[in-house]
Amino acid sequence: MQNYFKKMRGGSALPARPALRHVALSWLGGFLAITAVAGLTDIAHLPLVLGSFGATCVLVFGFPESPFSQPRNVIGGHFLASLVGLLFLTLFGAHWWSMALAVGTSIALMQLTRTVHPPAGSNPVIVMLAAPAWGFLLMPTLIGAVVIVLVAVIFNNLPQERSYPKYWL
Repeated sequence: MQNYFKKMRGGSALPARPALRHVALSWLGGFLAITAVAGLTDIAHLPLVLGSFGATCVLVFGFPESPFSQPRNVIGGHFLASLVGLLFLTLFGAHWWSMALAVGTSIALMQLTRTVHPPAGSNPVIVMLAAPAWGFLLMPTLIGAVVIVLVAVIFNNLPQERSYPKYWL
């Protein structure tokens, strides 16, 4: 039991602070991606903004080399997690236990399909709280995720030191 609690102390040093250029590029990328999604929402009068997209921007622009940041993971993870949320909402209704089952199932399915994208783990919660129609899968989930990836592909390849994506499929 004592070893169990020892593991909770940590022991590693904080990671190094990123260079100011990296921070500035991360800020600008996140700004541009949310501007694109929110701007398209205003222009087209279509719902393209999803709460978890802010966290997606943290990964895609702050950590573009991460497996969690790759297009397959961003698009596939968001799509799969929203699909699971909508299925559980349809089958069981919005309850604490169906929300929990939907989140757990989304995690497992993202792992099995190699599309893990941590921000997408909140999509079933969003679905259960908002109780949207099935169109939610297309808008905002799929189209919004694709817009963020498109901005990331264009933006993350402008600086010489960045390369995105590492892989597509």
